[in-house]
Amino acid sequence: MPGIASAATAIVIGHVAAGTRTIRVGAGGIMLPNHAPLVIAEQFGTLATLYPGRIDLGLGRAPGTDMATARALRRHMEASDKFPEDVMELISYLDAPHADARVRAVPGEGTQVPVWILGSSLYGAQLAAYLGLPYAFASHFAPAMLADAIATYRATFRPSQWLEKPYFMLAAGVCAAQTDAEADYLRSSQILAFARLRSGQAGKLPLPQHDLSEIPAAMRAEVDRSLSCAAVGSPATLRGQLAALIETHQPDEILLTGMIHDHAARLRSFQIAAEVMQGL
Repeated sequence: MPGIASAATAIVIGHVAAGTRTIRVGAGGIMLPNHAPLVIAEQFGTLATLYPGRIDLGLGRAPGTDMATARALRRHMEASDKFPEDVMELISYLDAPHADARVRAVPGEGTQVPVWILGSSLYGAQLAAYLGLPYAFASHFAPAMLADAIATYRATFRPSQWLEKPYFMLAAGVCAAQTDAEADYLRSSQILAFARLRSGQAGKLPLPQHDLSEIPAAMRAEVDRSLSCAAVGSPATLRGQLAALIETHQPDEILLTGMIHDHAARLRSFQIAAEVMQGL
């Protein structure tokens, strides 16, 4: 898809991990129907061996592409139906080695890379709860079922060898600046990008604009709903919005994402958000 840094997730994770020392680096995520579980186990087993204790593996069910691209990946659209089985197969490759195992991930076996289930519907919440895995919800672009998914995950969670109790990550957009007006201006890039994507005009992140009249009213309302799980504004505004998200949803972790065109402004936005989070 135009506008993303790379679809080769494991390679990008290796690059980021090599340039940092302490932060965890995770896939958010690998769309498992597009890949053989053994290949993903080998890739992330290698990453976990190179960067022990710093790698997370998030798995999604959506094919994330069209039929032509799925065929190019040598996968079938029906692969999504095997997602639960593929998740367990992948986890088995990362588990402690078994003497009678006919297929082994090398490296991979014994690394026990933390596996997350990602989703934007009740399906992922139910699967994560059933398997006893941590769960991350894509509320930064699809928040409609957020409350129901959290409730389902927490109510039906089954303790497992990986988790004794539910562990939930909330994803939210963030666009911070010194003033509310500047933050709104910077965020216009994301609004334009989402509107164009929904109009079949996917492309690179556009420059920010003060005038967004090119977006029809109905489309703008749809985009605003999709991006409603967000904190946008000055440090004071951000503090109130993030505090409200935490109070409402009680996440164990928060993933913040910011589609800001200018890299320096994006960095400042994350710095402001980090400072605000430290005070909450």
